[in-house]
Amino acid sequence: MLNLVGTGVALITPMNEDYTIDFDGLEKLINHVIEGGADYLVVQGTTGESATMTKDEKRKILSASLKINAGRLPVVYGLGGNNTAAVLEEIKTTDFKGIDAILSVCPYYNKPSQSGIIAHYQAIADACPVPVILYNVPGRTVTNMTAATTLELAKHPNIIAMKEASGNLEQCMAIASSKPSDFLLISGDDMLTLAMRSIGGSGVISVLANAYPATFKSICHGDFETARKATFSLLDINPLMYEESNPVGLKFLMNELGICGDAVRLPLVKASASLQSKIKGAMIGI
Repeated sequence: MLNLVGTGVALITPMNEDYTIDFDGLEKLINHVIEGGADYLVVQGTTGESATMTKDEKRKILSASLKINAGRLPVVYGLGGNNTAAVLEEIKTTDFKGIDAILSVCPYYNKPSQSGIIAHYQAIADACPVPVILYNVPGRTVTNMTAATTLELAKHPNIIAMKEASGNLEQCMAIASSKPSDFLLISGDDMLTLAMRSIGGSGVISVLANAYPATFKSICHGDFETARKATFSLLDINPLMYEESNPVGLKFLMNELGICGDAVRLPLVKASASLQSKIKGAMIGI
């Protein structure tokens, strides 16, 4: 799965002011990240506000994304949840034509044991016709997938990668030191991409690459000095993307860049005046 090495962009879902999907904005966004040097697209991940999309909207967004992409880059589709049976049913009813892999989040809210997490993912991997990328994000799910759990799941022939967003580099090193050679360790934290690369990581599934794909091209593919400078250029703006929850800050940033509007769905609301001011200041020099 070397086609999933480098920068994967966790695409936002552009919206009109009435919260309907802005498909013109989606086209502009996808062309922007492809032209900026992204390596693959991630459709309907957390950054795409998948939690507040209907099943019909998800299908339309996926269909439109595949049409706009027109085979230029690999496509990863967000397909996961905390109800294993419901995820398996969604797999049955999904058209996987054009999808290279799915990104499946660790079950949230239920707080399963590590054994439960393993059984959940094994069931998904057994049923899914395309490869599975694990996604560990304890800041959202509460439950952390341990390195031992990741390494056990890495034995499954249809589980190809882990998007690690625990922020725990020691845990990431434990995975990197013992993982199969063809299992990808992907950063789920933009600012840890270079650190992850140094221990054997294959790249990032990025939030800020919606806005700055060329910067992440430098981080993922440049020499160390180039990658370090590119990383440091994002130090001020990165935390602002999460100050009022992702993708609130990011959508304001994209609006400032003239790519799409800043509408988000409840329970999220648009960036506050204070956050807008901070983002405008942090944009300078990137």
